Amino acid sequence: MIKGMVKLWEKRALKIEKRVRLVISVVLLSGAMLFASFFNLAQAIYFLPLLLFLTYFLTYFSLLEGIKKMSWYGLFLMPVVTSLSFFLFYYLFPTRWLTRLPFITIYAISLYAVILCSNIFNVGVEKSLGLYRAAFSINFFFQTLVIFFAFMFMASLKEFFWFNFLGGGIISFFLSGQLFWTIKLDKHLDKGLLGYSALIGLLLAELSLLCSFIPFGSSIFAIFLTSIYYSLTGLVYNFIDQKLFKETIREYLLVLVFVFIVVVLSVSWR
Repeated sequence: MIKGMVKLWEKRALKIEKRVRLVISVVLLSGAMLFASFFNLAQAIYFLPLLLFLTYFLTYFSLLEGIKKMSWYGLFLMPVVTSLSFFLFYYLFPTRWLTRLPFITIYAISLYAVILCSNIFNVGVEKSLGLYRAAFSINFFFQTLVIFFAFMFMASLKEFFWFNFLGGGIISFFLSGQLFWTIKLDKHLDKGLLGYSALIGLLLAELSLLCSFIPFGSSIFAIFLTSIYYSLTGLVYNFIDQKLFKETIREYLLVLVFVFIVVVLSVSWR
């Protein structure tokens, strides 16, 4: 009976144009985020599971067709993590209309872009086409954005070092796994890609742990770890895709060196 109801719902949902479904989903989720923004973090945190469930369900409503096996992870992770990171990042600022409206607008645009990328990955666009390259680049950009939000939130909590260790490792592992999956868009995540994700997760966990004992400001802590994530995943992605040329290595290393210099100059041991 439940399967029949689901199939009936899917059949009716498919009558709605996909772009319209995407807009409906973004509007509903933006409304949910706006509603949550009227409460303080201690109150709104109870709303978070519902927000994440709605994000997952409405992403499914937006995509609907052709979702198979690994796609249930690869296509849905970024929309869910985007909602989670924006939700937590919002409470680092004063909750007033001056910040609320721009925040909701940016969240809506970001969520639309992320789900649109998931749709492009889902329909199996050829990697040689510019549409795929644009989707990959946008997906990678929002990965660095949400991981920056996550590190900012972790640093602002000033919890024990183990919290940064676990948080940095877990989010880096799952995000890098999703990024590497988009290289081939296979039905399964092979052991090699899983190993690369585990390595990046471990490195970011250890660096998060190390940085917990250095007097960084929250923004410097987040920028430093985000730049490392960006460079490591960029190098591994190009290696897997057999595009790891000298120019590519130099580009990512320059980012690391520049950020490292800024971080060293910003540290105050007083």
